[in-house]
Amino acid sequence: MTADGSYLTKSQSMNEQRKENSAWTPLKEPIFRALWIATVASNIGTWMQDVGAAWLMTSLAPSPLMVALVEVATTLPMFMLALPAGALADIVDRRRLLLITQGWMLVVAAGLGILTLFGITTPWLLLAFTFLLGLGAAMNAPAWQAIVPELVTIKEIPAAVALNSVGFNISRAVGPALGGLIVAAAGAYAAFILNAVTFLGVIVVLYRWRRKPSDSALPSERLFGAMRAGLRYVRQSEALRSVLVRSGVFIIFASAMWALMPLVARIELGRGPAGYGMLLTSFGVGAVLGATVLPAFRRRISIDTVVAGATILFALVLLSFAYLRIFSLLCAVTLVGGAMWLTLLSSFNTAVQASVPSWVRARALSVYLLVFFGGFAGASTVWGITATHLGISNTFVISSIGLALGLALTRRYRLIKFEGLDLSPTKRWPAPTMVHKVEPDHGPVLVTIDYRIDPARSRDFARVMKAVSAIRLRDGAIRWNLFKDTEDPGRYLETFIVESWIEHLRQHERVTISDHEILDQALAYHTGNKPPVVSHFIAEPLTKYLEEESSDE
Repeated sequence: MTADGSYLTKSQSMNEQRKENSAWTPLKEPIFRALWIATVASNIGTWMQDVGAAWLMTSLAPSPLMVALVEVATTLPMFMLALPAGALADIVDRRRLLLITQGWMLVVAAGLGILTLFGITTPWLLLAFTFLLGLGAAMNAPAWQAIVPELVTIKEIPAAVALNSVGFNISRAVGPALGGLIVAAAGAYAAFILNAVTFLGVIVVLYRWRRKPSDSALPSERLFGAMRAGLRYVRQSEALRSVLVRSGVFIIFASAMWALMPLVARIELGRGPAGYGMLLTSFGVGAVLGATVLPAFRRRISIDTVVAGATILFALVLLSFAYLRIFSLLCAVTLVGGAMWLTLLSSFNTAVQASVPSWVRARALSVYLLVFFGGFAGASTVWGITATHLGISNTFVISSIGLALGLALTRRYRLIKFEGLDLSPTKRWPAPTMVHKVEPDHGPVLVTIDYRIDPARSRDFARVMKAVSAIRLRDGAIRWNLFKDTEDPGRYLETFIVESWIEHLRQHERVTISDHEILDQALAYHTGNKPPVVSHFIAEPLTKYLEEESSDE
């Protein structure tokens, strides 16, 4: 039935559903649309900045090492700051953090542009400003990706992630060419200043966005504690481990294309910069086409099947780079590669976004980015060395076979079906009762839960408690155990230890609705007349009792 009371036929209903779940649906959200447009413009500015910096370095210090250091200065901050940036994005207001990082990059880009305009820029000063821009990008990245679920519905997350990838590929196709024209016409300083201007659009949109504030009554986590909590969550989350393994294996072998494509264009095909640019443009067009058809595939087949099929096709693309030397056909193959690249990366990114709750989302994404950039940089170096000794064609054959073998070896790391998850926090876990005040940093805290279980159902109970243990450990426990009474076979004692009282209180806030469904399953096995007895014990130093005893004397 429609809003006006009329009825839809089955085919009409399916058509309406397809429209609602199309690749462009997230653009109907005003804030997402505005941010997407502003981000595309900003990314174009970033690519212009890269072209200007590389070209300026060839003028200031025409050394391969110095030119290579420009790329190092751009990517090194991501390795240094991915984890702290993710933790910070989870414990402060993400909108404010993004405003600060965007403002930082605006000031740095403008400063470099002004210095270059007046001829003050030196090679090391250029590297320093490039590094400072990289710092801003590294602090910006986890928070930027973490806000996607705040801008669209959970069903629109895959399309939103794909659209962000499309925007990136559009900017990659337009930015370098536009940057080359601007540098040729006015100089590198113009590219730097225009890049600074592009940050203004993002800042204006973020300033006008009224983000829903956190309703937590607890104080924010401390940075290093938040980093530990994030790593603990990733370590205990089977869904996240699967994404990291699958994406890590893919990027290690797929990075061969990016490492060797310039050499294919120049040496194997005898093409100049224009030919290399055409390959990149074909890749970008393929990414846009991939984003258009991806939602239709996701509606019909599972995410695991999508990833497996795209991986096999990308392996064939790598194999084509080994033997195909007809430029037009290689452009067509690269177009397919762009579609598969977007399909895989958007699937991995979506799996991370949709499988973690808001309180740890930026930290999970920061670990994903660390795996992605770390694997990309390390593997690219290895592929370059391999091509030097074995040749370009043989290196592509090795990477293609490795990608296929990697898919086979990682099949047990399945990607979850996130559509059924409800990761919004539940308020059903009551706060612990206290008869005396407990300081927030006191601990560790021991929590015990006393169950009465029918011995005939103990095996099923243990199976559910395995899932419960994952929840406890993800949300803050540093140790978990399930004990069986040696004298009473129907009595089980669940215990877990949390490092402090405040961290246990955060556990109560971190339980999601999907988590609570699992906890309810465990409670359903309890056969006592009253609910399981929950007790809280907090560690007290022995010196405290000795001091009290001496004062009594």
